[in-house]
Amino acid sequence: MSNVVNEQGSLSINSENIFPIIKKWLYSDHDIFFRELISNGCDAITKMKKLEVMGEVSLPDDNEWKVTVKVSPEEKTITIIDNGIGMTAEEVKQYINQIAFSGAQAFVEQYKDKTNEDCIIGHFGLGFYSAFMVAHKVTIDTKSYKDEPAVHWESEEGVEFEMGEGTRTERGTEITLYLNEDSYEFSNEYRAKEVIEKYCSFMPTPIFFENVDAPAKEAPKAEEGKDGEEAEEKKPQPLNDPNPLWTKHPNECTEEEYKKFFRDVFHDYKEPLFWIHLNMDYPFNLKGILYFPKINTEYENLEGTIKLYSNQVFIADNIKEVIPEFLLLLKGVIDCPDLPLNVSRSALQNDGFVKKISDYITKKVADKLSGMCKVEREEYEKYWDDISPFIKFGCLKDDKFCEKMKDYMLFKNLEGKYLTLEDYVKAAKEAAGETEEIPVGENADGTSATGENGEEAEEKKQVVYYVTDERQQSQYINMFKEAGLDAIFLTHNIDQPYISKLEYDNKEIRFQRIDADLTETFKEEVTESEEDWKKLTDTVTDMVKKALNKEKLTVKVEKLKNEKVASMITLSEDSRRMQDMMKMYNMYGMDPSMFGGEGETLVLNANHPLVKFVFEHKKSKNASVICEQLYDLAMLSHKPLAPEEMTKFIERSNEIMLLLTK
Repeated sequence: MSNVVNEQGSLSINSENIFPIIKKWLYSDHDIFFRELISNGCDAITKMKKLEVMGEVSLPDDNEWKVTVKVSPEEKTITIIDNGIGMTAEEVKQYINQIAFSGAQAFVEQYKDKTNEDCIIGHFGLGFYSAFMVAHKVTIDTKSYKDEPAVHWESEEGVEFEMGEGTRTERGTEITLYLNEDSYEFSNEYRAKEVIEKYCSFMPTPIFFENVDAPAKEAPKAEEGKDGEEAEEKKPQPLNDPNPLWTKHPNECTEEEYKKFFRDVFHDYKEPLFWIHLNMDYPFNLKGILYFPKINTEYENLEGTIKLYSNQVFIADNIKEVIPEFLLLLKGVIDCPDLPLNVSRSALQNDGFVKKISDYITKKVADKLSGMCKVEREEYEKYWDDISPFIKFGCLKDDKFCEKMKDYMLFKNLEGKYLTLEDYVKAAKEAAGETEEIPVGENADGTSATGENGEEAEEKKQVVYYVTDERQQSQYINMFKEAGLDAIFLTHNIDQPYISKLEYDNKEIRFQRIDADLTETFKEEVTESEEDWKKLTDTVTDMVKKALNKEKLTVKVEKLKNEKVASMITLSEDSRRMQDMMKMYNMYGMDPSMFGGEGETLVLNANHPLVKFVFEHKKSKNASVICEQLYDLAMLSHKPLAPEEMTKFIERSNEIMLLLTK
């Protein structure tokens, strides 16, 4: 005898309606109903599997777990079917009717902070009600694994419901959505598959799809095998992968599987550099794979994708509370069933717990990188140019990460070798003949090396020379090599804030670009009398300023050892950093006068014939032309000329070549 009593009732007391809250407060994307309903079906199957494992039920050998999604573009319906645990009449009352009876506000207060197994997520409840975001009518046909009658339930607009005995004969649940006019798109096969791929690609139960209005396809003829036996007909394939790579142990995964997973998930056909497989069971459950893609753009414009899952159910991309900000440059997946999600799975609760997850991920990345540097140094160096912007960004954003990585940061020198900062400083001191290290802040006799204002003496710091543009600074690089000096390449935008941090953390070093100044290493001793030398420098300086019409330009005349170098531009490190900073914040154009050559110095080599010509032919027209050319040549080896300056330079160069033909 049936124990299902026909019932009618209201799904809301005191005229409160839960659906406006679901639509406006809980869910921002209407397509998310697919995730909620399909994951409910997967949960129902998971429960049934557990009952079977515990020996409470016995299932036939040919039982095939699956969730089936059927769409009818003509009828504008979507049906989601599972062969899971099913529901009895009492369970329908508990999981479907009673939620609304609690009142909308009470419901939100009751469930929004739940994180234990009684949380409504994963049960019929809130997830089910997301159907009313897109449907004006929803029906449920369900039959429990228990020996009880099937149940039919339906509701119009989620306000009134009818419930009675159903006709379903198989265990499981079937939910049918009769779509609203503005949601017809979801009954389109391609749109439905697109959403299912977005949210359900890795749900733990196979998901099959059927367009009931599609023309029936002719069954493929069985092909005869080599041994004469008929080959099996091709079976329908699920839309999802119930056993994604991150659920496996790293030892079970091959290199090709990692690369294929990367291609399939991110549709990126450039091979990743390497990856980290996360696999943790205690103190929380977390699995995932983080890929290091090849970086070929400036770090500010990079955008990676970290997909966050909970029990293989997609939650969101790039949740910054879970994923450290600098890791958002990577691509990967993280599955953490222990995440304290709110009812809509769109936000996180319990910041302390989430912070522990974030710290763990950071630690695993640092462990992987430092381990590579120690054990696979050659591979680490091969990847360094690609991964260094990301690592430096991490050091700027996370002090703990920076502390773990400080001994594994590499710098490429002028010979193309990769050195740690410690290696570079040690080699620089040996080249300079220094045998003792004097602690910063102390003189050799132990007295304080700080100035009157308590500032550390700059001359006691170890200078680290660097290159930002190998082509533009090639003249300076050649001079360094000839003098037996070394420098490191810092060519990425992130390097400027990074070296500022290094200087702040390590008071014993100071970074200086190789074109910031000329050290005594490059100069010869002046043999002329003080009077003669002053006359030469004053004359040349005045001629250059007059020829260029740049009275504020700083000009220095030096005797350089390299007689092939006629002129050079130097820009003090402080001035250049200020200009870079202003450009970075788009403030360069606010007051151009504050940059009008300040810190920029034209260095002329008194040993070069062209400089000697200028001095010896003061009244010659050609001397003025040579002054302009010397300046432009120096600028070209420092930075690109402005368009109008380049035009004048080319015209002048042609004039000079014409002089040679006369």
